[in-house]
Amino acid sequence: MKFAFIEVSQVAFPIGLMCEVLRVSRSGYYAWRKCPTSARAKSDAQLAVEIAGTHKRSRSTYGSPRVHADLRARGVRVGKKRIERLMRQNGIQARRKRRFRRTTDSNHANPVAPNVVQRQFEPEAPNTVWVTDVTYVWDRRRMAVSRDHARPLRSPRGGLGGKRDQ
Repeated sequence: MKFAFIEVSQVAFPIGLMCEVLRVSRSGYYAWRKCPTSARAKSDAQLAVEIAGTHKRSRSTYGSPRVHADLRARGVRVGKKRIERLMRQNGIQARRKRRFRRTTDSNHANPVAPNVVQRQFEPEAPNTVWVTDVTYVWDRRRMAVSRDHARPLRSPRGGLGGKRDQ
């Protein structure tokens, strides 16, 4: 980990100074640079690609248990802890289900508007009953609210209930 930091930061700071500050030997750093990537690291990199693919196919909903089950079903023998570690290292997380939030509170002391319609949806005259609608639509990140503007309720005769409609 320290050697990787030195590798990345060598353009900004001298290698000798970083080795001294991080309390590692220069020879150890250069030996680390020479040694090839281990088989385990190569295997982890390949497995991380497969994990990311499985996670993406699930639309980012799978966590480590489901990713593990999916990989096992496809014939990849790997442990749960290893998948957890690789997901954590690569910043792969499942999207959590939003908790249910009650949006209506009927148990309050605030004044409530009177129900003037009383479920009589056939107005006798125009402009006596108006209706509106609120629709909640979820996108990936937030809830969008669509308000339908108030409009008069049409009479069953096809119009607004005026003399012209008769």
